[in-house]
Amino acid sequence: MAERINAPRGTYDVLPDQDGPRRVVEETARRILESAGYRRIETPIFEHTELFARGVGASTDIVQKEMYTFEDAGERSLTLRPEGTAAVMRAYHEHGMQKLPQPVKLWYFGPFFRRERPQAGRYRQFWQVGAEAIGSDDPAVDAELILLLHELAGELGVRDVRLRIGSLGTPESRAAYREKLIAHLRANEDKLSEEVRDRIDFNPLRAFDSDHPGTQEVMRSAPLLIDHLGKEDLEHFDEVRARLDAVGIDYEVDPTLVRGLDYYTRTLFELTSDALGAQSGVGGGGRYDGLAEQLGAPPTPGIGWAAGIERLLLAGQTPGTPAPPVDLYVAGTNVQAFALAAEGLRAGLNVQLELAGRSRKGMLKAADRAGARYVALVGDEETILKDMETGEQEEMTPQAVVAHVIKGRHQS
Repeated sequence: MAERINAPRGTYDVLPDQDGPRRVVEETARRILESAGYRRIETPIFEHTELFARGVGASTDIVQKEMYTFEDAGERSLTLRPEGTAAVMRAYHEHGMQKLPQPVKLWYFGPFFRRERPQAGRYRQFWQVGAEAIGSDDPAVDAELILLLHELAGELGVRDVRLRIGSLGTPESRAAYREKLIAHLRANEDKLSEEVRDRIDFNPLRAFDSDHPGTQEVMRSAPLLIDHLGKEDLEHFDEVRARLDAVGIDYEVDPTLVRGLDYYTRTLFELTSDALGAQSGVGGGGRYDGLAEQLGAPPTPGIGWAAGIERLLLAGQTPGTPAPPVDLYVAGTNVQAFALAAEGLRAGLNVQLELAGRSRKGMLKAADRAGARYVALVGDEETILKDMETGEQEEMTPQAVVAHVIKGRHQS
């Protein structure tokens, strides 16, 4: 016997009884986001590798370590998408969305891929819901997106929620601070992890993310970016906070907040759940006003977020959607039974057809387990319709069965 093939490590199957809660997440996201004017977009599962190398940042862990990259038959380098924002910005410019009223509000729901260590709620193939608002640098847009993520988590019952916000300023206002941070890291280089030492000049802010004890000790005395922001950056951040305060959203300002993508500017935010333990991230995002230029497009402000579906389900209390009621169970294996089931489906009924060759007694038991309201016992010479609520039975033509079931559904 050949060795059994299982799913690759870091992936998983969504089984039928797990579909309900996932559908609730998608439908809740659609309702919340589309009520605020966001429209669904779908981008390809794979893109040119350069899109992520330039957009996400060549110095990030995602590009350096975690992307699934391959060459096609034409020797073009392609990558399974590790995140959604760069592709949405590409689509925005490629399809002329800058000609639409701004900002253009978009949302997505789909699978993404990163080659990282699998753990609870984190997989190599994972699903995200995300929202992007492109074409405006108004702080009200930042506040709206934070509000929408907060509302989504609340409606899904995510427990022990914490919202952290910060500001990275603009690249110009970060430049002087970056030199001070690099000097601090160089002065304490012997205490840093090898990974942090290797990227001091490329991405020094990521040192704040390190879980290395020596690095954490060094970062406790590091200069903070929020103390070096320019006047306009601080005013923008204050405007975002004022709107969150006005609608009663609790948050904490975290001057060390750094997310693992190079394109972020100004507003940054992360939603966590203490119910998840050390790996507490549920979703987050930020403003990326320089991303379009990195992709070779005209300057275009934007902001967005993404939340992990697996993380939302793990931290939340999302009920499944009940299976639709079975209006008619067609108990028969002949051609007449098949034709009756087809007629019922075409009439909009929820119909299940006997497919296991059970006995008449077995078919009635199967109909009862399925919660069927009516059972049509279809023989070669007669058809009997049984009302499973009252137990009443009536012989009738197959043509009359569907009309009777429709009438009974309207009366119940």
